[in-house]
Amino acid sequence: MAFGHENIQAIHPTTLMITKEKHLTETGDCIIAVAADKSALDLTQQFTDILKLPNSKLKILIERNGITETINASGAQKLILTHATDLVIRKSDYISDRTLAIRADKSSNDLSRELVKNLQNPKQEIKITLIATAKAP
Repeated sequence: MAFGHENIQAIHPTTLMITKEKHLTETGDCIIAVAADKSALDLTQQFTDILKLPNSKLKILIERNGITETINASGAQKLILTHATDLVIRKSDYISDRTLAIRADKSSNDLSRELVKNLQNPKQEIKITLIATAKAP
């Protein structure tokens, strides 16, 4: 779970970020949710082990006010997953301690503007579901 914020723009062309931080400035143009209950560091060992397997995939479901957006991305053996406040999904292959997944099919800019409008309400909860899978090589 996370919450919206009036400064959510969701206009970054290559990343999407969810943060445990409660404040958001207008420079955070990739952020789609604040006050999240999990960061990279909070993920279970079982979940991170799956994300680090070869051929792992991650499906991210973002739900708010009857609108659902699905993002598909890949895990990677080199994921670090130790950031204390953030989760970042990237279209690129770049990996840092906050990277949750790479090679995503959407960034924050690709989300429906109807959903983004809903994400700008700080009083509403946002349901974020992460589904990690790995197929045999």
